[in-house]
Amino acid sequence: MSEVIIEVKNAVKKYKETVALDDVSLSFERGKIYGLIGRNGSGKTVLLRCICGLTRVTSGEVTVNGKIVGKQVDFPDNIGMIIETPGFLPNYSGYKNLDMLACYRKKIGKKEIREAMQHVGLDPDSRKWVGEYSLGMRQRLGIAQAIMEDPDILILDEPMNGLDNSGVEEMRALLLGLKEGGKTIVLASHNREDIAVLCDEVTELDHGRIVG
Repeated sequence: MSEVIIEVKNAVKKYKETVALDDVSLSFERGKIYGLIGRNGSGKTVLLRCICGLTRVTSGEVTVNGKIVGKQVDFPDNIGMIIETPGFLPNYSGYKNLDMLACYRKKIGKKEIREAMQHVGLDPDSRKWVGEYSLGMRQRLGIAQAIMEDPDILILDEPMNGLDNSGVEEMRALLLGLKEGGKTIVLASHNREDIAVLCDEVTELDHGRIVG
């Protein structure tokens, strides 16, 4: 029997009079890639933020690894994420940025940081400041940050932003390899081809409701 690792039950999120999520129920199983599609403002990013604990649902429930987010756990363990544009310190190298994050969480060492950067096609020995990175390089560094602690779950909002065609192919191969390794991946994308190539199941949102 497949293992449900994330469950969203009747989730509602309101910002004053605006309903960002409207009675959303979904479940996500281990070892699959799930796609979220919809126009800007459809609720995709809000749903991802609720799964990660960055935003609390107004009503309903989000459960990750058997724990209710916002009640039994504030921020679920074992999640790697890119939510909106990755933020890094511009006057440090990519490696230094990841090293500072790793030192804060104390889960991994230099070896894992180097391997994560190499996986996404970045040179961990480069002294180039992140402020000099292209958008595509920043996106690669964001993906390296998301995977460096070897999380069971990846939550990715527009992970291919800024990547050229070869970069997109590399990241698709990386994500499919992570899926084969048993990771659960939830990604939001405007790119229908990414969704078609990568995803086992696709959910469309519109005005906070599931429409397909």
